[in-house]
Amino acid sequence: MRDNQSALGTPPAGGVQAIARAANVLRALEAAPEGVGVTELAVAVELPKSTVHRLLAALAAEDLVEIGADGAARLGSGLVRLGAATRRGLRFQLGPVMLGLRRTLDETVDLAVLEGDAVTFVEQFPAPHRLRAVSGVGTSFPAHCTANGKALLAALTDEEVALLLPPRLERFTERTIVSRSELLNELAAIREAGFAFDDQEHTEGISAVGAVVFDPAGPAGAISMPIPTQRFADRREEYAEAVRDAAVAGTRLLGGEAR
Repeated sequence: MRDNQSALGTPPAGGVQAIARAANVLRALEAAPEGVGVTELAVAVELPKSTVHRLLAALAAEDLVEIGADGAARLGSGLVRLGAATRRGLRFQLGPVMLGLRRTLDETVDLAVLEGDAVTFVEQFPAPHRLRAVSGVGTSFPAHCTANGKALLAALTDEEVALLLPPRLERFTERTIVSRSELLNELAAIREAGFAFDDQEHTEGISAVGAVVFDPAGPAGAISMPIPTQRFADRREEYAEAVRDAAVAGTRLLGGEAR
């Protein structure tokens, strides 16, 4: 039997190269949700077509890639299952931090992840108040007008944000930021502060504050507190500090590094 060092040590160079190439193919497919042909994909990843053919066949066998009738390759359903497993792990690891925050401030605490130009709620600890803000787990909101969404966007570069957002930002209230340049300016301020506010930008009467939790790979999700504005206004700085501290604690748990 191999010892732990050999079992967990450095894999053969050829294996590392194959994994790196497969990862590059998956990233290229992520950037082309409509699907991409082998020739175009080979150009994008700078590999011979024959190599790309072999990689696609191996990835398709694991349901990580789907090949359509038109011959175009797309990300496969296996990645959805892997993503769901990742979310379950994230919820399990950050649950104690979120519950501690909810118990300390008696307000709803959410955990959301960025999916395209939207945030999806994956965990929630509702406030005990009769008047409270709640969003069902699995619900998605636009990133440009939510505290957790803006916090997650701020963890990206301006170039990444520009590619991610739709050409036109939808208005939900009179306070929604619909100017891309104005949004980029706010994201710069969010990077400096370490948290983001939603001042009734998505829903009238609801304000929120959110901050990003990082794992070793980068932004993993955002912890946020949505609160009726009438309670939020007088304590916004207190809430912001508490959410930021919770995100820092979550980042430590995940082995990440705050930016």
